[in-house]
Amino acid sequence: MRHLCVFLAFLTLSASAWALKVNDRVDNFELLDQTGASHELYYLSDAKAVVIMTHGNGCTAMREVMPQFKAVRAAYEEKGVEFLMINSNLGDSREAIAADALELEIDTPILMDETQIIGESLGLTRTAEVLVISTGNWQLAYRGSPGELENTLDSLLAGEAVEVAQTQWPGCEINFPNQASQSEHAQISYAEHVAPILIKNCVSCHREGGIGPWAMSDYNMVRGFSPMMREVIRTKRMPPWHADPAHGKFSNDRSMSNEEVQTLVHWIEAGSPRGDGPDVLAKYRPDWPEWSLGIPDLVIDIPAYEIPATGVVPYQFPTVKNPLDHDVWISAGEILPGSRATLHHVITRFYLPDPNAKGNPRFGRRGGGLAGYVPGTTARVYPDDTGTLLPAGATIRFQMHYTPNGKAVVDHSRIGLYFHDEPPKYKLSGTALVNTKILIPANTKAHTESKSQVMKRDVLLYSLLPHSHFRGVASNFVAYYPDGTEEILLSVPAYDFNWQTSYILEEPKKLPAGTKVVHSTTWDNSAQNPSNPDPNRDVPWGQQSWDEMLFGAMSFRYLDEVASDSAVGVAQFQGAAGSE
Repeated sequence: MRHLCVFLAFLTLSASAWALKVNDRVDNFELLDQTGASHELYYLSDAKAVVIMTHGNGCTAMREVMPQFKAVRAAYEEKGVEFLMINSNLGDSREAIAADALELEIDTPILMDETQIIGESLGLTRTAEVLVISTGNWQLAYRGSPGELENTLDSLLAGEAVEVAQTQWPGCEINFPNQASQSEHAQISYAEHVAPILIKNCVSCHREGGIGPWAMSDYNMVRGFSPMMREVIRTKRMPPWHADPAHGKFSNDRSMSNEEVQTLVHWIEAGSPRGDGPDVLAKYRPDWPEWSLGIPDLVIDIPAYEIPATGVVPYQFPTVKNPLDHDVWISAGEILPGSRATLHHVITRFYLPDPNAKGNPRFGRRGGGLAGYVPGTTARVYPDDTGTLLPAGATIRFQMHYTPNGKAVVDHSRIGLYFHDEPPKYKLSGTALVNTKILIPANTKAHTESKSQVMKRDVLLYSLLPHSHFRGVASNFVAYYPDGTEEILLSVPAYDFNWQTSYILEEPKKLPAGTKVVHSTTWDNSAQNPSNPDPNRDVPWGQQSWDEMLFGAMSFRYLDEVASDSAVGVAQFQGAAGSE
């Protein structure tokens, strides 16, 4: 029955994807605006209605109707109506859109539709057109000239039928090249075009034994899930990459190109035709290795832990003594989870023994991290010419966060470590920007706090990782340089707790001494957030997911430090402390 429902939805989709008419349902989507903020249509379900006007740089007709649009917005926002604009012009860059908004004093978010798949589905043809969407059923209630906007909103707010549901509008033409060639979309080749995109971007997770909820095992599976694929692409849930492309380039970027998005969506909207050629996915059966980098130089078993079916599991901190009798330089590390369904994350750190240390005598001088795990992570490969020295006699401590899921299981995870053949040139370092004094007010849609740190030495920045919990919705890192300039190093406008990504810079960036790095996080502690455990609670810092965190990790090396400094320091410390 489930597959029948998917198939029927697929038929409906292919028949109506290009021609949105009044009373048709408007599908969900997510887009960034000209400032880099994220907007999801269905998130606005608490509004009485949503108004979207099409935007285009330099269009005289649009400029003429802007005063009227602003006046209506000013009058109806306080009545619960949400106002947006959308730009689907291929020739309008984000910078140009922002400049146009500044010139015309437009403070309405202008959504940027670079792929045009949203504009195509909305049936847009000209700028200055207004679409009014009823949030009660997500149906299109009106489209046309802004002249009927007030009458339309009055009718919707009064619960009455809209008398004039469609009119002509005077805007400038929007060029949709793919709309003109819609008939050719049925010729998009599954074998030549679609399957290679899926293999490149999706199959590593969506395979037997992968973390994806279903396997892209052949054409029939993909065809059956086509409506879902279209939905998660339009809402940017897949592929799971959340960085704003306007700020920084990252070597582990999982996003699809605009062309790949268009190909997949157009193929699905054309009915996901099989076409000629082999079933590439059915034949694609690579030998997925247990360890993504090959067999490690050292595998360490993390002590097993019995996870109950229900309840709260406090953080566990098992320890393992380094089994090696000699120092090694680590070049990469990977953690294989024993129970993916219940293991939320693993953080590792090693300690050097110091019998004179206060507190637990097993833990003295703290060393570096080795590897970590969160859903969707891959092996941690250290940057070129860098490494972490793991001394003989060190104790490795694991922070294990478990989330029971209704079934009692035993987690028996492992860590695999890879060694440098020769000591690397540089020691890998890092820091975390942590604010434990956060307090997020109850029933607050957007609350932002931050933590800053001034770099006292020149560093070469390699990666950034923002972390919060269920209420986290956005995060960023901003560098304020000693010369007075500033730069957004990373912006994550639609943070997803299910994907804890470390963003690895494609080109490492120098942060000179005196640079202040500010890490900010925004939380949604309202009932509108479907992940919120309790919107009526003021939320403090806490380790468990029903509390919150402001945590931003930075990985870098000091430019005045070489690896031999670390080795000498360890030897001196061990000589002074003696053996355990």
